[in-house]
Amino acid sequence: MHVFRQMERPNSEVVNNLSKYGTAIIYEAMGRKGALESFIKPIGMGMKCCGVALTVYNHAGDNLMLHKAIEVAERGDVIIAVTGGYTEAGIWGEIMTTAAQTKGIVGLVTDGSIRDSEAIRRLAFPTFCKGISIKGSAKEIIGTINKTIICAGIIINPGDIIIGDDDGVVVVPKEIGADIVLKCKQREKKEAVIMKQLKLGKTTLEIYNLDEILKKKGISKF
Repeated sequence: MHVFRQMERPNSEVVNNLSKYGTAIIYEAMGRKGALESFIKPIGMGMKCCGVALTVYNHAGDNLMLHKAIEVAERGDVIIAVTGGYTEAGIWGEIMTTAAQTKGIVGLVTDGSIRDSEAIRRLAFPTFCKGISIKGSAKEIIGTINKTIICAGIIINPGDIIIGDDDGVVVVPKEIGADIVLKCKQREKKEAVIMKQLKLGKTTLEIYNLDEILKKKGISKF
């Protein structure tokens, strides 16, 4: 089978709670795991999405399965499309963006290229990709929908939680979503204390005890 319509979905409250945090704090809360490689960038600043992964495997230069994925997707999904890193064809554009928004899809992540980037920014559809190419795609080759994929160095299962913002994209396995929400809260409180200390005049060297590290490396405090 190439297309799986059903997947185990995370609790919607967990997804909503994770949406309150940035990708960097979520990545740190997971023990510095889950971040897609840094070549995956938003096509415009201020784009943010948080939703459920609908995974798509496309052959290089072909977007047939992406058209099917829009039909399969449910409201709140983020489409994760892998192409093997091929960037010489725009597998997503303005028409597909309009179709996705109408369906309630909240974002796209791909290790390939998109096109119509100006129009997509105008539509304010969160889009994260490796490249931009004006070249069109074929619509001929069967791939898969809602099977495990590897995108930009990270294993992604259908139903995992995808968060994207100006810093990049991070993947939270659905099984640990609730735990990561708690760790994000703890980290946020810890950082609030640090910010307060900084405003009171402490330095980052003092807070993180970095003077000791520098001293061991032969750099004196004085």
